[in-house]
Amino acid sequence: MQDGSRQRPVQKKKTVSFSTMPNDRKINSTAACISFMLEGCEMKKVRSNSRMYSRFFLLEPDMRCLRWEPSKKDSEKAKIEIKSVKEVRVGKKTPVLRSNGLSDQFPDECAFSIIYGEKYESLDLVASSADVVNAWVMGLRYLVSYGKHTPEAPEAGHPSLRTAWISSVFDVADLEKAGRIPVARAVQLIKALNPGMKASTIEQKFKEMQKAGERSGSDVACDLFVEAYCDLCTRPEIFFLLVQFSSNKESLSLKDLLTFLEVEQGMEGVTEEMCLEIIGKYEPSSEGREKGYLAVDGFTRYLLSPDCSIFDPQHRRVCQDMTQPLSHYYISSAHRYVAALRMGCRSLELVVWDGPEGEPLVSGGRSAASRVAFRSAVGVIDRYAFEVSDYPLILCLAVRCSPAQQRLMAQCLRKTLGAKLYLDTPAPEEAFLPSPETLKGKILIKGRKLPPNCHESEGEVTDHPPGGGGPRRLRLSRELSDLVGLCQAVPFRDFEASRRGQRYWELCSFSEVEAGRFASESPAELVSYNKRFLSRVYPSPLRIDASNMNPQDFWKCGCQMVAMNFQTPGLMMDLNTGWFRQNGACGYVLRPAVMREEVSYFSANAKDSLPGVPAQLLHLKVISGQNLPKPRGSGAKGDVVEPYVCAEIHGIPADCAERRTKTALQ
Repeated sequence: MQDGSRQRPVQKKKTVSFSTMPNDRKINSTAACISFMLEGCEMKKVRSNSRMYSRFFLLEPDMRCLRWEPSKKDSEKAKIEIKSVKEVRVGKKTPVLRSNGLSDQFPDECAFSIIYGEKYESLDLVASSADVVNAWVMGLRYLVSYGKHTPEAPEAGHPSLRTAWISSVFDVADLEKAGRIPVARAVQLIKALNPGMKASTIEQKFKEMQKAGERSGSDVACDLFVEAYCDLCTRPEIFFLLVQFSSNKESLSLKDLLTFLEVEQGMEGVTEEMCLEIIGKYEPSSEGREKGYLAVDGFTRYLLSPDCSIFDPQHRRVCQDMTQPLSHYYISSAHRYVAALRMGCRSLELVVWDGPEGEPLVSGGRSAASRVAFRSAVGVIDRYAFEVSDYPLILCLAVRCSPAQQRLMAQCLRKTLGAKLYLDTPAPEEAFLPSPETLKGKILIKGRKLPPNCHESEGEVTDHPPGGGGPRRLRLSRELSDLVGLCQAVPFRDFEASRRGQRYWELCSFSEVEAGRFASESPAELVSYNKRFLSRVYPSPLRIDASNMNPQDFWKCGCQMVAMNFQTPGLMMDLNTGWFRQNGACGYVLRPAVMREEVSYFSANAKDSLPGVPAQLLHLKVISGQNLPKPRGSGAKGDVVEPYVCAEIHGIPADCAERRTKTALQ
């Protein structure tokens, strides 16, 4: 005769999923978690010898005990009383789960432990997915705190804060006060509350629910609307986070929110007044705002808002010391793209050619169609030079026109830019360039300059052709030469010659290929050179598609200006944009101290940890994503997206790393 208590329940075993497939189980409240636990599911029980056994775990109907079967133990021993549970831990947080024999057999998010009894024993479990873990942990934590009373239970006698709010939204939409609204109106209402959700998804949900409940017709009652909203709009991973900090396991009080902000978000100086402000801003229900509670919808809105951006809000404005020499900063630089001024660019190149009827032209490329009047380009620069940033703009002139048209260039610059032009002569007694703060609102002209011994109206200087190659001789007018002060362009010979004779206001430009060679063969010398002098790296002429080089290859050696094709989107421009966001997107970022201090050593090509520098570890936890578009160029039919997240670190070789999450199958 078999012991009936050891037999599995008749009902079908179920697992829980948080995907958007219509037949999947939805967990959108603590009550739903407890309901799932009452039905039970299969998990692996881990023993101290590192062996795992599949068992069927369920919560007993009176919600006082958790039991599992089959078991060789007496039925009374294959159970844990809820009142004896001390703690529920998520992940591999016990010696058993951290043992060498198990550490690589299952992911951290699929494990959890129940600590119970006076001796603090542990029941270590591995579930089929993180979603199953979340359901059990939410339910157990609620039961440990509040016993067998489940939230949102019918016998409670009043609706939850969330249910009351959703019902009130329905009532406002029920214009006819008939207790029902058209499906089309219900769809638009849910979409208005969750703009990223597709109308077709909402429509499908109503069809399924009406069919399952044998409710035909084109209207939706309040209870159906509430149920559909909860199924569609609850993000379980966010609800799970809320439950961990909630006193009543359904919403966050002022103290709960304060604890969340301090413990989980790592914020300092949090006050109840700040929490009240958050609740007032994001909680959709008037009752919640009045009583100081943040339910799951308001909590979701808050977490997805700019207030919770991973980007430090302090860096949205200029937050670095802007009083150091100009050469101590990275400078956002564009290659022949005037529109980049509105994107924070602080160094812009203009290649100027002879034009018809004595009007010089600015070229964005070699084709005649890409050329515009120099006068027009300078007008645009005058208009937008300081729209985004007040810090100095360096205008790099690559002159390919005759002295006559150079004189017209100089006249245009003086007339259009006026007092914005920085025309002071460099002070020989100084050792470094002025600071960005000192040069605020000024435009510096970078170009060739006539030698001091030239007293004529024009003379010859050495210049480099725009397509690279060796030096060539250029006739330069005095009017244009006189506009060049702090950024005098000179040819680079070698590092030793620069150490002996280069002056602080002289600037060298390097082709991408030349700079790459120095970065590879003489990284320490290039870092040392850039401690005092400005250097500019421009794209290889072989980049006929206006693609971009990796700016990090040159930033790591201290090169201040890496000219980017701002008009070409992609990873490299993303790196450039992200890098210059860290100082209020003002176009200037202070370089690390090791690249500024006179006596310091930095190995730009180190492949191992730097001596005396402790390694820093970056821990990223990807929680979830929503409303993801299909990948560009995807040929797949339908709306199925199976995404993953890829995180990359760009830096010196020792720091470069890439990790990707597993694909989320749908």
